[in-house]
Amino acid sequence: MSIPTRRFGRTEIQIPILSLGGMRFQKSWKELDETEITFSEQNKFNNLINSAIGYGFQHVETARHYGTSELQLGNAIRNMETPFQIIQTKIPPNNDVKIFEEELKTSFEKLGVKKIDLLSIHGINTEEHLKQSLRDNGCVDILNKWQRDNLIGNIGFSTHGKSSLIQKAIRSNKFDYVNLHWYFINQNNSIAIQSAKKYDLGVFIISPTDKGGHLYSPSEKLLNLCKPLHPIVFNDLFCLANQNVHTISVGVAKESDFDHHLDAVALLSEAKDYIPQITNNLEKESLNSLGHNWYYNCYKNLPGWQSTPGNINIPVLIWLSNLLEAWDMKGFVKSRYQLLGNASHWFPGNNSNELDNTVSEREILDSIKNHIDPENVIIKLRSLKEDFGSQTINRQSKS
Repeated sequence: MSIPTRRFGRTEIQIPILSLGGMRFQKSWKELDETEITFSEQNKFNNLINSAIGYGFQHVETARHYGTSELQLGNAIRNMETPFQIIQTKIPPNNDVKIFEEELKTSFEKLGVKKIDLLSIHGINTEEHLKQSLRDNGCVDILNKWQRDNLIGNIGFSTHGKSSLIQKAIRSNKFDYVNLHWYFINQNNSIAIQSAKKYDLGVFIISPTDKGGHLYSPSEKLLNLCKPLHPIVFNDLFCLANQNVHTISVGVAKESDFDHHLDAVALLSEAKDYIPQITNNLEKESLNSLGHNWYYNCYKNLPGWQSTPGNINIPVLIWLSNLLEAWDMKGFVKSRYQLLGNASHWFPGNNSNELDNTVSEREILDSIKNHIDPENVIIKLRSLKEDFGSQTINRQSKS
């Protein structure tokens, strides 16, 4: 099978529009020795990799801190008859470039390759991360050195940061591509994608199925609103209809996880026949569920989490509340709600468990006094706390 390709910005790589994401197929999120991975566990991994190659995947993307992912991928690569054409991994920024370079060496050792085609700085999520990356003798300079030695092809960055930070990193002109979040339920990075086009960066969409709404386990309401397509197929087509998007990540844990993504590829030429109607269905239901005034004005005059008492991330919580009310996305909302306060810079700010515990309702109301309906904000924060406030989850396995 063949997956169509697109020019990946100034890298000049013809990249398949579906990329194999390495965040879900490993044995463990912990670093393990090779002896701790059984033959059957590695064989399961190898079968997934071989299936991906058979379906036409030529680009695999992993990271230094995805547990056993690099190690198992390296084991698989050594035994593959048909190798991946494009290998990508990611190293987190570090103020100590010696540590950064040691991590880079470890990635090469785990993967067992002579060259890494795409190397990302993993998680430029804050101004400090960007500073660590761009300063003289910083992370980018280390990567440039390895690039001159022909060990690295192109240099990029991945990010969960705000759009203004992403644009700043793009404007530095130090990167060839960017991994970022953008999909139907979260289009905040549209401007960043335009900036990437201006600087001719490749654009790789991170986790459209998981962070795009837990679309592998959609609500009945979402399934109906997306008919005749599955929500995964709709979301893939939505992303890929944007010609400034070059590839999207397909995270797999079992072979059937490929199915809907391959369906999307088959329907790509017909995307314009599906996307407008499904988009209209979803937006109409949101408008009906949320009301005209709330739908158009709910995010206006909300403070950022840093400026909110208790660091409550009200804009994100309102977004989650809207997804729950409009499309019944309970599993996704629960997961993201419980992640707030436990994910540091990957998903910053706190959830509304802080309300009445560390901050008062009056303090919150004072901070949102210019909002169209402060009292309704409080109602929604309390509702989320009541529904989802009893548990917390770990970022590394869920974000």
